[in-house]
Amino acid sequence: MNLIKHYSFDLWLTLIKSNPLFKKERAQYFYEKFNWSSFSLEAVEAIFRQVDVMCNLINEKTGKNIDADEMYLMVISMMNPGSFDWESIAIDELYREMEALVFKHLPQLFCEDTPKVLDHLKSKGYSLNILSNTGFIKGITLREVLKKLQVDTYFDFQLYSDETGYSKPNHAFFELMFKNASAIYPQKGLHMREIMHIGDNPRADIQGAGLFGIKSMLINSNQLSITQLMQLCP
Repeated sequence: MNLIKHYSFDLWLTLIKSNPLFKKERAQYFYEKFNWSSFSLEAVEAIFRQVDVMCNLINEKTGKNIDADEMYLMVISMMNPGSFDWESIAIDELYREMEALVFKHLPQLFCEDTPKVLDHLKSKGYSLNILSNTGFIKGITLREVLKKLQVDTYFDFQLYSDETGYSKPNHAFFELMFKNASAIYPQKGLHMREIMHIGDNPRADIQGAGLFGIKSMLINSNQLSITQLMQLCP
């Protein structure tokens, strides 16, 4: 018997994945606009990967959040060793340009069956949420992405690290999710044993959920996919 009432989902590499065209065009934009040290396009792409991995590891280690604006400034700084005119960077305008690229080259569903699985869970009466660390793309943008992918209505609430200041596996981030999920069940309440978190990251998702005291399931980075939930919740 499935005792779960509420499913929490990671976002990146769990429900969606990056569009390769977005990353290519983003690197081209920085190569043309901020490349005062004449780096190659391949080097700019490598810097983006380095900043992405580094900030993700820092966020997981500290449980805090390095914002997208800071990450883009890191890329520009690494592209221009020494010094450059920081005041010349219009960071709000820069993010608007990057957001436009996100909408031009939307992230893709990780699995084509994702809408069917989410629809099945909602039809069975389960409540759902997003609990996601963010990087170069902010939570406010990701909410619009999910709308454009037509899966936003399946989720009762969405929590993003740039909006909360917490990153998984931080206990406080899972605590915030539990508080929001519990509010869905004001009459009978919600027990921690009735929540399962789904994600692709063994440390941020699985270890984080386990240390908080809720169940979890690893998908996509192993042999399982989101379709496994159709068997758990027939």
